Amino acid sequence: MTRAAAIAHATGYFDSGAFKADLARRVAIPTESQNPDRDGELARYLDSEIAPALTALGFTCRKWMHAKARGPFLFAERHESPALPTVFGYGHGDVIRGLDAGWKQGLSPWTLVERDERYYGRGVVDNKGQHTINIASQAAVLATRGKLGFNAKWLIEMGEETGSPGLREICAEHRDLLAADVLVASDGPRLTADRPTISLGTRGAYPIDIWIDAREGGHHSGNWGGLLSSPSIQLVHALSTITGPRGQIRIPEWVPDGIPDSVKHALANCAVKSGPGDPVIDPTWGEPGLTLAEKVFAWCTFDILAMTAGNPESPVNAVPPRAWARGQIRFVVGTDPDEFLPALRRHLDRHGFPMVQIAKGRDDIMNATRLDPEHPWAQFAAASIARTTNQKPAVLPNVGGSLPNDIFSEGLGLPTIWVPHSYPGCSQHAPNEHFPVALAREALAIMAGLYWDLGEGGTPARQGR
Repeated sequence: MTRAAAIAHATGYFDSGAFKADLARRVAIPTESQNPDRDGELARYLDSEIAPALTALGFTCRKWMHAKARGPFLFAERHESPALPTVFGYGHGDVIRGLDAGWKQGLSPWTLVERDERYYGRGVVDNKGQHTINIASQAAVLATRGKLGFNAKWLIEMGEETGSPGLREICAEHRDLLAADVLVASDGPRLTADRPTISLGTRGAYPIDIWIDAREGGHHSGNWGGLLSSPSIQLVHALSTITGPRGQIRIPEWVPDGIPDSVKHALANCAVKSGPGDPVIDPTWGEPGLTLAEKVFAWCTFDILAMTAGNPESPVNAVPPRAWARGQIRFVVGTDPDEFLPALRRHLDRHGFPMVQIAKGRDDIMNATRLDPEHPWAQFAAASIARTTNQKPAVLPNVGGSLPNDIFSEGLGLPTIWVPHSYPGCSQHAPNEHFPVALAREALAIMAGLYWDLGEGGTPARQGR
């Protein structure tokens, strides 16, 4: 009954082929939450795969529905003692569209194929493979110790790929039932494939529509060019004032006053680099004076995601009446999203663009969250992973992308520890999504070690809930 035995049990599950078999069954269920024709598959995934797996481990399971949600939620709980800490786990069983036609020859989104030391299939990393690893690692601890040594709760949703509709409401409605001491979950990529990583929060995402409606209808550019204002040209000039030519944000309210020392210290040990198949990093882009890690994990960025004017597919000789762009701010803790639009309005008016209209985009806002890297739970998780892998993990104060983490960190008041089991080049959300075989095996060892340590006592003191 040792930590090493629990880790050996977890890796033995992998070596026996059982992990591959479990993941293959789950990948074969086409849980595309963006496809209304797949609604029945969302429920089937929970009913046929996740609920039975957790029930076998002594969890009591129940399904929740919400009017806003595309699919059901599964809540599962295993209670061992009120004196023990409670660990909250999260995952999502829905996947992005399969994009079947784009996969390499011999591959399919709904069939797990092992090729070139990789598992291919939709959901192998986002997120079926990741929560399969965590559930199996809890099973390894139970098989070795006969108990977890902590209370465990799980919440699996089926709509994360459509913005987690209903998740916030479900967590608010069941806040007392979901009470815990810490969230330990897995989603997103590691810093690099060979570097175990923990992330403690997320950057936020704020969509902005920016447009000019100049007049009704287009007018012949020969007869009216030089007499009518061009909304396309005006909009391009207006957008060019928001950042410098290298992407530095020029609206002070859109960036933090600085980077906390604890965040700087953590990121000093996190080298950002392009891996095989990744795009080449432009080191001169973004805020000058920051390291690459600080740019993506500790600062804000603004991008134009889409633009239209006239008829791009078939241009005609007319001054277009309208120009539109969708912008997005990726923001960190230390900025106030309620100020983004008022600050932009003042900025555009000051630069002579009162004709430019702005509004929040229709997408939901993902709020910025960050647990301090010096927080006791962050230190606990990092020490456990270092003990298992014999290397210091990368500790990211927050990931560069977005997750519904504020629902857990703010809504439920939980310290949040994310242990990702993927890597940046995994083709997540694209054809040929894949999971390196060696990374999957190491992830099972990491999580078995972490869950073992959580049940050994000596966890950070329970905070007021």
